[in-house]
Amino acid sequence: MTHTAQTRSAALLALVLSLGVGFGASAQDAPTELDTTPVSTEAHDPSEDWLKDVPMPKPVKPVSNATLDRAIGRGVTLLLQKQNKNGSWGGPYQTKGLNIYAPVPGAHHAFRVAVTALCVSALIETYVGTGDSNDPVLRAIERGEAFLLQELPKVRRAVPDAIYNVWAHGYGVGALVRMRERLPDDAQRIIAIDKVIHQQYDMLERYESVDGGWGYYDFRVGTKKPAASSSSFTSAAVLVALKLADRSGVAPPTNLVQRALDSIRRQQKPDLTYLYGEYFRTAPMRSINRPGGSLGRSQACNVALRMWGDPKISDKAIKAWLNRLYARNGWLSIGRKRPIPHEAWFAVAGYFYYFGHYYAAHCIDQLPAKDRPYFQDHLAHIILPLQEKDGSWWDYPFYDYHQQYGTAMALMTLQRCRKAE
Repeated sequence: MTHTAQTRSAALLALVLSLGVGFGASAQDAPTELDTTPVSTEAHDPSEDWLKDVPMPKPVKPVSNATLDRAIGRGVTLLLQKQNKNGSWGGPYQTKGLNIYAPVPGAHHAFRVAVTALCVSALIETYVGTGDSNDPVLRAIERGEAFLLQELPKVRRAVPDAIYNVWAHGYGVGALVRMRERLPDDAQRIIAIDKVIHQQYDMLERYESVDGGWGYYDFRVGTKKPAASSSSFTSAAVLVALKLADRSGVAPPTNLVQRALDSIRRQQKPDLTYLYGEYFRTAPMRSINRPGGSLGRSQACNVALRMWGDPKISDKAIKAWLNRLYARNGWLSIGRKRPIPHEAWFAVAGYFYYFGHYYAAHCIDQLPAKDRPYFQDHLAHIILPLQEKDGSWWDYPFYDYHQQYGTAMALMTLQRCRKAE
């Protein structure tokens, strides 16, 4: 693959993706240290021998819900300030001299819709208002929802080799499910939402790789159905959204799901690292495919497989990869805010960062309630100090989408760090 192709093939994870200094936990929020007993390696089969070498993070102190809520509130305020007049978030405004391949207008239409879907999802998940019609957060949600219902059905690939629309379809489904559940008694609204969800299924089927799963570039152009090499993390992000829809009663096509699951399994290595894309199948030990390069990817792939019933993704496996993420977080962090994709060690790009932690939070949701606090506190200790002075989070300068997607993902991450009360 050429240098240009590598740069292009890295680029769009900045959305999600698949999106400093500031606010952290205070001393009074840290009364005691938590137990950090390593994940047990007893009674495992030989395929789990990799668990013996899982690094453990240093102990951290508990983080209170009040601390989380203050940070969440500042992030919500930032999203309200960043919302466009038409209800969307983000735009094609140049934030640096070097930027990713984005053929106009289709690429930016897809970016804006995908980022808007993330922002709507974040505001719905964190909403604590009373439903008063004058509530600014509720008004922002309603304007964002109206934009999605209008624009999601129009999203298509920009040009034959840029399939950024896949992110809009995947995150769009996730937002539509949250919209559906926000007002469950509004039958007419649910009918309208379900119509768009099914239309998004059609788009995902149209733009899936011929081998199953999804990529966001197709450098083998010339086929009506993309011949693209699927990316493990892209397929995982879509599959998580499809499972949310499935649980909500809007079942996706079975064969579409199965082909995507198969594509991720083909990219899975014995220690639950995952190839960046299927085109790496002949180079599985390239740095980006090693544990340090997979830190932001394994969480998404693990939770997608787990949500769809894969028995290999056990509680032990999820805990092991969460501990690896926390203990080896520097490999992701050192790439954060770097302007050139994949310039850090293990070919890490900045836009791996909040994507990886967002899906780590989903992994925590898969664990028994009694096991969650330890992992929630570790995750909160990573995300809280990175909030910027203006209330945002961002990991990669990306036109004018980075504060919006980064903040949305961080908000949904911190929301999952709140303890049951």
